[in-house]
Amino acid sequence: MKHFTSVKDVTNISALVEEVLFLKQQPYAFKHLGENKVLGLIFMNPSLRTRLSTQRASMNLGMNVIVMDINKEGWKLESREGAVMDGDAAEHVKDAVAVMGQYCDIIGIRSFPSLENREDDYAENVLNQFIRYAGVPIVSLESTTLHPLQSLADLVTIQEYKKTPKPKVVLTWAPHPKALPQAVPNSFAEWMCNAEVDLVITHPEGYELDEKYTWNATIEYDQKKAFEGAEFIYAKNWSSYKQYGKILSKDRNWTVSADKMKLTNEAYFMHCLPVRRNVVVDDEVIDSPQSIVIKQAANRLWAAQAVLKKILEHT
Repeated sequence: MKHFTSVKDVTNISALVEEVLFLKQQPYAFKHLGENKVLGLIFMNPSLRTRLSTQRASMNLGMNVIVMDINKEGWKLESREGAVMDGDAAEHVKDAVAVMGQYCDIIGIRSFPSLENREDDYAENVLNQFIRYAGVPIVSLESTTLHPLQSLADLVTIQEYKKTPKPKVVLTWAPHPKALPQAVPNSFAEWMCNAEVDLVITHPEGYELDEKYTWNATIEYDQKKAFEGAEFIYAKNWSSYKQYGKILSKDRNWTVSADKMKLTNEAYFMHCLPVRRNVVVDDEVIDSPQSIVIKQAANRLWAAQAVLKKILEHT
């Protein structure tokens, strides 16, 4: 594995899931791999689970870690090619990223979309500039369109808790007061469409995701119908892809409730966190025995460790 930015960087998904589960049982078995290696974690946006899990994962592999919030601790960066830098930006991204590559053996980068221009956001300019200029392997800690570390952890969690060989997994849109990116739902759909699950995506009309990520999923606009017989309910808000970045609805009828969960096959409840309680999901659901959100978050550590291990083995 050279870089880790999407499911397309994985040659064998099932084998990677098994690797994650092995490391969960033997977290220090490969501590020698990271000896005298440095992981740089570069954040352009806030993080809790991604930062802590990836940092801990690298430590389990014997790596040293440098963490930097580029917005608070670095120069303002210019990303345009050929820019006349007579404004606020003091450094060009191609110089900054190239320097980071001199200090680090692997770099993780986290950036969010503007939600203003779909073409610009979906071009993945920040991620691609890191790949182009760093000269070292790049791990996406969430990009403008995808969150592969989260999705790998999600798949591992489903593998651990599934009751049938090909479980019905439902990704449901839920209300939220703010416009949120499509990265988590895009990525979840991309991974599930390549896994042994029956994926159903339910949302109000107008919230359709990019079809290149949902190609193998069933789209259902009736949330209650979608929930019928499900083994996993994954709740997540996202802003509109077609009317890019817009909030088209705040309908609380889409909140995941205990009554809706009764329609399922005793489904487990999942969410990537952080979650707006009693907006996205009722307390009664997220605090119930069927909620596996904390176990899901814990798997972020082992997912990151498996990815770093794969990269270390090929550097």
